[in-house]
Amino acid sequence: MSKTFFASNTILPPWNSSEPPLIPCNSQFHFKPTTRRHLITSISILITPFLASDPFSPFPLPVSHARGLFQMPPFRLTNRYFLVRAGESEYESLGLINTNPVAKTSVDNGLSEKGKKQTVRAAFDLKEMRACDGNCWIWPSITQRAYQAAEIIAAVNGVNRSHIVPEYSFLDARGLGAYEGKSLDTLSEVYESDSLSPNIKPPPTDDGTPNESVLDVFVRVTQVMSILETQYSEDTVIIVSPDSDNLTILQAGLTGLDLRRQVTLTAILLRSRQHVNGLQLFVDHVACRSYLFCRHRDLSFGPGEVRFVDASSIPTYKQPASTVYKCLNPPSCT
Repeated sequence: MSKTFFASNTILPPWNSSEPPLIPCNSQFHFKPTTRRHLITSISILITPFLASDPFSPFPLPVSHARGLFQMPPFRLTNRYFLVRAGESEYESLGLINTNPVAKTSVDNGLSEKGKKQTVRAAFDLKEMRACDGNCWIWPSITQRAYQAAEIIAAVNGVNRSHIVPEYSFLDARGLGAYEGKSLDTLSEVYESDSLSPNIKPPPTDDGTPNESVLDVFVRVTQVMSILETQYSEDTVIIVSPDSDNLTILQAGLTGLDLRRQVTLTAILLRSRQHVNGLQLFVDHVACRSYLFCRHRDLSFGPGEVRFVDASSIPTYKQPASTVYKCLNPPSCT
């Protein structure tokens, strides 16, 4: 009869292969479960010498600069950006408001004949600005007119369709609630409320159209920038929006403008139309409350308008006082 010996001189019966091996409780060999924390700690101890940033190491490693959370205005931008408003839509050609996301991929939400011409002009503007020299990414809203605009921009600038990345919600046109289906002339009421507070929402409705405040839109466009700044580095990105408010609020956020006094009021340009010498002009029907307010009305994007985000327009980042303050006599700090 064969016998099996362990270091503790404990005699065990022969092992049956059909049964798991028996380990005595008093054995010197103890098998403890390995936790994820222990495993990570062990690995970090092993690889730390190889990752140390030793300047005298024959294999120096590049220093990584963490970007952190994206904020408005940003500390820096790692990409180059162009903002484009899609051309006039079929609904806009009829003078009607249409912001319900349910219909955003509808053919009726596509570019009008005039809108197609405006978008072609925008595409050539981008080409003249050399936006896609080398490489670029086009990020349109999935809204019909914005995606059509992206396809036109890609065709004119020789961009592969694989570089068109549709955004499914964050670039939707601003939801105007109960104003859905009304005349574009009624937009003055929305922007009058915006001038009082960026938190005021348009009246709600029961047809599924969201009623978004300026701050709601601000959150969405900040999310877009956070994704882009994380996903790309030293690339060119063309953002295509179906409306003006997305781009106006985004531009104001990037440049550090006050949302209440600057951005929301810039959009106060009514989409009501007057024809002067055959040109379609936007007219402000609300009296300017201050010179500052009137001066920033030009932030509103017209159909087919293109703007380059100039990094020099982004203010220098200032750390909050809480990160700069130092207590000179702890624990007595004032």
